[in-house]
Amino acid sequence: MLVMKFGGTSVEDATAIDRAAKIVAARRERRPVVVVSAMAKVTDQLLAAGEAAGTGDSHKALELSRALRERHYATAGELLGTGLFTSFHAELESEFDALDELLRGIAAVGELTPRTTDLVASFGERISSCMIAPAFAARDLPAVHVDSRACIVTDANHTKAVPLFPEIDLRLAHYVRPLLERGQIPIMGGFIGSTRDGATTTLGRGGSDFTAAIVGASLGAEAIEIWTDVDGMMTTDPRVSKDARRIRSISFDEAAELAYFGAKVLHPATLLPAVQKDIPVLVLNSRNPSCEGTRIIARAPRCRNYFKAIAAKRRITIVDVVATRMLMAHGFLRSIFEVFDRHRCPVDMVSTSEVSVSLTVDSTEAIPEIAADLEKLADVKYEGRKAIVCLVGENIRGTRGIAAKVFGALPDANVRMISQGASEINISFVVEEDDVDEIVRTLHKVFFADPDPAVFA
Repeated sequence: MLVMKFGGTSVEDATAIDRAAKIVAARRERRPVVVVSAMAKVTDQLLAAGEAAGTGDSHKALELSRALRERHYATAGELLGTGLFTSFHAELESEFDALDELLRGIAAVGELTPRTTDLVASFGERISSCMIAPAFAARDLPAVHVDSRACIVTDANHTKAVPLFPEIDLRLAHYVRPLLERGQIPIMGGFIGSTRDGATTTLGRGGSDFTAAIVGASLGAEAIEIWTDVDGMMTTDPRVSKDARRIRSISFDEAAELAYFGAKVLHPATLLPAVQKDIPVLVLNSRNPSCEGTRIIARAPRCRNYFKAIAAKRRITIVDVVATRMLMAHGFLRSIFEVFDRHRCPVDMVSTSEVSVSLTVDSTEAIPEIAADLEKLADVKYEGRKAIVCLVGENIRGTRGIAAKVFGALPDANVRMISQGASEINISFVVEEDDVDEIVRTLHKVFFADPDPAVFA
């Protein structure tokens, strides 16, 4: 059994969906489960409609909904033809009527809660999966739509819901496994789930990848394929360095580090269920299906290069907490992290001395409130427009002088924080955001001048 996830750009229009159908048809004998994202940019437009409704601007919200309705009608018509579209039209219309009713209700109340945000955002995957199932069936694929909300059970942490795996296992065994046994192809929307009580939830942005991994781990897939619009994971962002190479294979640990520190191909949480079940994840290009992509496995082949890739995470804020009165005080660090925990703000990097702690965060909305709470403990200042540069590779474990090689290549860089050793496979440091492109290009030129052909394409 195989799980195939198609991202937004891989289902962005009728041409892309037709291309996805051909890819699935080529793997039909492997008993695929297909997970799809919303069409490209749809989630952004849905959230914009929700925000407009939350301010009471129902006119703008409904205009955005109308544009989405017309786009999906046009796509469905092109995919299905007049006859099939006529029978599907009522289902599509029902979904958009429900969206409009929801937006009017939000505008009447004048408030957009996390729960209603999830409900609004869910329509992208709900509608795309409903539309793609009959489109695949029209192309002689035995596709059946499965509402992911019936299978992906989560807690009630709206907008970033946590999956409840034992219940998901039971639901998938009930709703999806029988379809596979009958030779059918389940089509599921990614990103969405529901609480035990049936309230719609989402797994956070990029959560369609997570859905694919959850389904694959639960059903014991032989592999999880992530179909996107690039040839695989790269040694760095090709928009920054034209010399970027495709990585043929990479370990789970390396890929997870890269995903967290800015590589946009994968959602950081995607790999966790796959790691636990030792299921390989392949990153593939729906526009170039003959490319072998990148294979993410538990143990990657030995590489003669120090690093596998360089990632950059932008829009970072440094928070400095200084308190001479807390010198060596028991519980000081705990008190600091409790503040970030209360505000649900994750911390990327930490550097400490006896009287100060510096942290980096990528969530700036809550920074003023966090700073106000921290000021009860110490003096606080924060600076934005920073970036984290992260070099990842299992070869740096025990390699003498690796930090000297990295920073020796950057004699003029204004490095604010440095982290090495926490995971043993990455070196990370903070620089000014305006300098990050040049720093990444310089490091890539130094460390990938002679790429190992067994690992890099």
